[in-house]
Amino acid sequence: MILDPDNAVYYSVVSIWEASIKHTSHPEDLEFSGKELSGFCLEAGFLPLEMKDKHVYALETILRPEKAPRHHDPFDRMLVAQAKAENMSFLTHDSLIPYYEERCIIPV
Repeated sequence: MILDPDNAVYYSVVSIWEASIKHTSHPEDLEFSGKELSGFCLEAGFLPLEMKDKHVYALETILRPEKAPRHHDPFDRMLVAQAKAENMSFLTHDSLIPYYEERCIIPV
């Protein structure tokens, strides 16, 4: 999907925010800043997805079964909400995200 030139690929400001926090806190674990990540994404031809009110409201609609493994990453939850609100596909390699059982999530 990412390599198909007919598909627009977006990156979220939420990912930039998360990278900035992680880089500032532990630069030895994340060697690039949020600004650098944004530059890499733009260089690759990805489009930025800004945060909107409707993304925050979509958080209230994201359900996770009680028996699902615990997932404490608010950034991931926000990414799912953005994809859902924008009717986009959210590709992820994180094994905990598909437990949200949202149609927008595509495990890779």
